Amino acid sequence: MTIIHNELKDCAVFLLGKAYQKAHGEFKKLLEPYGLTNIQHLVVEALAHEPGQTAGELSKILILDKATLSGVIQRLHDSGWIEKRADEGDARSQNLYPTAKALTIAKEMAQERQRFDAEFLGGFSQEERLLLKRLLRDLIW
Repeated sequence: MTIIHNELKDCAVFLLGKAYQKAHGEFKKLLEPYGLTNIQHLVVEALAHEPGQTAGELSKILILDKATLSGVIQRLHDSGWIEKRADEGDARSQNLYPTAKALTIAKEMAQERQRFDAEFLGGFSQEERLLLKRLLRDLIW
């Protein structure tokens, strides 16, 4: 093995990136029947749980910058997954709601995500899964 190969095997950034690629790619395949990307799915699921959120609130929950989220919201709106309504208290602000189309499959998608999460980490013990998730949360927040 080359020196760089050995170094990459111990490089946290490289390993996290590869783990992300694997998880993202496999989950993307599960979402293909719905016609949604991973991020679009998260927005639909978040709004199904808590309808009426603003883009700013979603940005904080999903840890996405507003520019990225803005494009996602627009594509979901254009394709009939969410609707925008002016906030009753502040007409400059828009609240986002899942459409009937989104609500029809939101529970199914959430179950798919939960099943995938368990399957993806299936090779780990319960303790290892908890530790990995705690370490990842510590990196993010």
